[in-house]
Amino acid sequence: QVLLVESGGGLVQAHGSLRLSCTVSGRSLSTFVMGWFRQRPGKEREFVASITRSGDTTYYEESEKDRLTISRDNAANTVYLQIDSLKPEETADYYCAARYACEVDPAPNEYDYWGQGTQVTVSS
Repeated sequence: QVLLVESGGGLVQAHGSLRLSCTVSGRSLSTFVMGWFRQRPGKEREFVASITRSGDTTYYEESEKDRLTISRDNAANTVYLQIDSLKPEETADYYCAARYACEVDPAPNEYDYWGQGTQVTVSS
C-alpha cells in the first residue's frame, strides 16, 4: 500500500515562506513522478508544481514559478515544496500526489496516489 503524508503547513504571515514535505511509504519514491496541488476554499484542486523521478526536470504553475521550488530526496523518500513571498489568496489545503510515469503533468487525474493534505493559512 502506497501512502503519502504531507507536513509543514500552518499559519504564516503574508510575504513569509513555507516548506512543505511529503513522505512516501510502501514503494520507493524513485518510482514516481511527484506533484503538488492545492485546493482553495470553494475551488477545484489546482496544479502547483511537479518533478520527474530523478529530479532533473521541474514544472511549475506559470504565474507563480518565481516563488516556488519543488525538490526531492529519493533516499529519504521525501519530496518538498518551498513557497516564498506567500499571499493571503494562497490559503489552501496543499496535497502531494504520485504518478506512475516518466513525464511531469499538471492534470490531477493523471496521478495515482494522493496524500491527505496539509493546511496553509496566510494572514494579511
